[in-house]
Amino acid sequence: MKKLEIAVGLFVLSGLVGIFYLAFRVGKSEFIGQKTYQLSAVFNNLSGVSPNGRVEIAGVRVGSIKSIELDADFRAIAVLEIPEHLRLEEDTIAMVKTSGLIGDRFIELLPGGSGIFLEPGDRILDTQSAIDLESLISEFGFGGLSQGSEPVE
Repeated sequence: MKKLEIAVGLFVLSGLVGIFYLAFRVGKSEFIGQKTYQLSAVFNNLSGVSPNGRVEIAGVRVGSIKSIELDADFRAIAVLEIPEHLRLEEDTIAMVKTSGLIGDRFIELLPGGSGIFLEPGDRILDTQSAIDLESLISEFGFGGLSQGSEPVE
């Protein structure tokens, strides 16, 4: 009887450990598993992007957004956590993208080819901010897009 209770206890304990492990892996908690380094990128508009959001390359999640802050010039600085094994070059481009038409916003990285690698703590210089669809729609609706433009001959 005693052996059965010990076996059941070990089985339950191993199940709980497995559940916690999966919860942390799915939740992308970084204290279990891979080592990372941080890069920053400055954007004029990070509307809809949030801390703990995803960072992708070619549609594959490769990292996360650690924090978003405002600098002295009122621009948004995103601090990105990238796996240590993933080396990015200095001409990498960081773009704000949207999943689908009205989906979540995330940062997509387009790796460069300069041969000079970014070091931990460096800044990605080429960025493309989020497209504000509300502004575009309101400009189109009120005729703002056609004002000031000349017809093409």
